[in-house]
Amino acid sequence: MLTPGLTFNEKGHLSVEGCDATELAAKYGTPLYVMNESLIRNNCRRYTAFIKDNFKNGSFPCYASKALSCLEIYRIMAEEQMGVDVVSGGELYTALTAEFPANRIFFHGNNKTPDELKMAVECGVGRIIVDNLTELHLLDEIAAEAGVIQKIGLRIKPGIEAHTHDYIRTGQIDSKFGFSIENGEALEAVKEAFECENLELCQLHCHIGSQIFDTQPFTDAAKVMLQFFDVIHKETGKWITELNLGGGLGASYTDSDSPLEIEEYLTPVAEAIKSTCEELGVPEPEFHIEPGRSIVGEAGTTLYTLGNIKEIKDIRTYISVDGGMSDNIRYALYQAEYTVLNASKAQGNVVDNITIAGKCCESGDLIQEGVSLIDPQVGDILAVLTTGAYNYSMASNYNRILRPAMIMVKDGNSRVIIQRESYNDLLNNDI
Repeated sequence: MLTPGLTFNEKGHLSVEGCDATELAAKYGTPLYVMNESLIRNNCRRYTAFIKDNFKNGSFPCYASKALSCLEIYRIMAEEQMGVDVVSGGELYTALTAEFPANRIFFHGNNKTPDELKMAVECGVGRIIVDNLTELHLLDEIAAEAGVIQKIGLRIKPGIEAHTHDYIRTGQIDSKFGFSIENGEALEAVKEAFECENLELCQLHCHIGSQIFDTQPFTDAAKVMLQFFDVIHKETGKWITELNLGGGLGASYTDSDSPLEIEEYLTPVAEAIKSTCEELGVPEPEFHIEPGRSIVGEAGTTLYTLGNIKEIKDIRTYISVDGGMSDNIRYALYQAEYTVLNASKAQGNVVDNITIAGKCCESGDLIQEGVSLIDPQVGDILAVLTTGAYNYSMASNYNRILRPAMIMVKDGNSRVIIQRESYNDLLNNDI
């Protein structure tokens, strides 16, 4: 499986948007995160165009920063007329430093600190998505002190079962996020929010999970949320004006994955919203979603240098690379599947039953097991595909290993967007 923008060139080397992967490795070093700018921008444009043409005026998509947060990503999102979703003071600070418009930022999180809430209010973020009653009343006080009326949303649990990994299912009642509809706490939260003098409740938000390949959970969530809009109106006489369905659209990691195209995902959602609003007599709300993985996931490729080969007869072959769980922890966390290629050769003898091992001092530091590679040799460049989401953003300095550099490639050209860490960087905060 080759993700968009990847080919093998006349030298038999993997090419990313016209850039030879082995030459990128030689120029910038490994491990190396490589991001395809054209694919990122194209995905943004598909989201913005479809939403503009098929939903109420004022609707727009918000990029989910947790997938990949850095200055250059926020600059691209601003240029592509996206909103952004942030979940920490650090993500918010990075977006603001990139001069991303504050009024197009949605601030999420289940335990925002008082300092984070003050920062969000003072900079004028567009929406703060409130997760709990403690936060609701704290935010009301902060907005009062600042002399502003802060627009908010509420994080709602619609009770939708999404067929994805247990660790990334968030729409059911047993979740640390938000207010549940089915036990009545969501309605009580709405009523309390309406009573807050310094807050304006305009949005209800839900997020049912991640890496979803089916439209049904999204259309079900839209219907449940709009039915709740109707309940709120009957109970309070007020209408909620914005619906945010969060993110969750999957990306392709292996040949077994069949993610929906952006338009395939949004078409039934648009139809469900229009028909449900018509059926219930609910005014059509502004629509927002928060895609992350589906924008940057397949745009990322990580390059490693093969360090040693250890064959354990009749058991398996270990191939060690110069990175590992410090730059990609997803396999260690939940056995995430990836496609791994020998970027140095397109043809040759295939070696099966290979385990790709990292360099961390942990037996669980693996990137993939049971893979096949073409004639792996020490010094070859290995490529792990679809690493644009939740790889750099979850990277660490475990074992005091340096975080990799990240480059952006487009039309055969490459540029650094995140410098490789130095040993001095490791000591910046040591005393």
